Amino acid sequence: MFITIFVVLDHAEAVARRVGQPYGTLVLTFAVTAIEVSIIVSMMLHGANNPTLARESVFSTVMITSTGVVGTCLTLGGWRHRKQAIVRQGTSAYLAVLVALTVMTLILPTYTQTTEPGTFSAAQLGFVSVLSVLLYAGFVFAQTVRHRDDFTEGQAHGVSMRAAPQESISASALLLLIGLIGIVMLAEQVAASVENTLVAYQVPQADSIVGALIAGLVLMPEAISAVRASLNNELQRGLNVAMGSACATIGLTIPAVAAASLLTGRGLTLGLPATDAVLLILALFICNVSFSTDRTTFLTGMVHIVVFFTYVFLIFVP
Repeated sequence: MFITIFVVLDHAEAVARRVGQPYGTLVLTFAVTAIEVSIIVSMMLHGANNPTLARESVFSTVMITSTGVVGTCLTLGGWRHRKQAIVRQGTSAYLAVLVALTVMTLILPTYTQTTEPGTFSAAQLGFVSVLSVLLYAGFVFAQTVRHRDDFTEGQAHGVSMRAAPQESISASALLLLIGLIGIVMLAEQVAASVENTLVAYQVPQADSIVGALIAGLVLMPEAISAVRASLNNELQRGLNVAMGSACATIGLTIPAVAAASLLTGRGLTLGLPATDAVLLILALFICNVSFSTDRTTFLTGMVHIVVFFTYVFLIFVP
């Protein structure tokens, strides 16, 4: 499954080179989101009800991208190039969408009164899911049509990648689709093995560990792509990959798992516990500070990495 994910994303990058930016970033983002949704839904439907798995996976994705991936990009890129330029309009748009989606889906459920803390009623879950999809769709429209320059300006004039031949793109698109179907089928087998192993060894914080593993596995190729862009002095493209993945995860994954929950009748707990909520708010606040200027340095990235290590440590020592 690990190998298949890299192969699929390799074909996604081939398609991305053909369609150009920012569409290429969206191809990679949608491929990663489809993989993550397939894994989460497969594990949700396997065995006993696991209501917090989706929450942990989405939370882990946001924390890994906004602190780990972004921090690595800012630190390594800043160390090599001293200062790197970003487009505040684009990064602010990413951050605004991310803040709205995370608060609505991961923090708000803890304070609603219709059902138990941490959960939505069926009407609330459907309402928030529709709003999430609409908000993300509006963001994609702004990124690709209305305000496209806000997400492409400010990148360094590096060596541009040549477009692949049309035949190669057609083959890559077909193999991308086949690979995604294969990952969905493999996820059903992997989900059963992982869950059974954790139950057998009575691992504490199992949901948090599994959520982090799912997010880390799926995001690894995307993280490598973002770091490479930063080292090539194309920080804005790297941030597009990292922050775009976080926005897509909430905007598309939450509605998908919500639909699975409503159709199967399995419970879904989305509200974060207090510790995770504090970490999430801290990560979003630091992103807001880091992206408030036109340039970043390696010190800016180190702050993100410190929060990332804190998140990882608290998974095992809550």
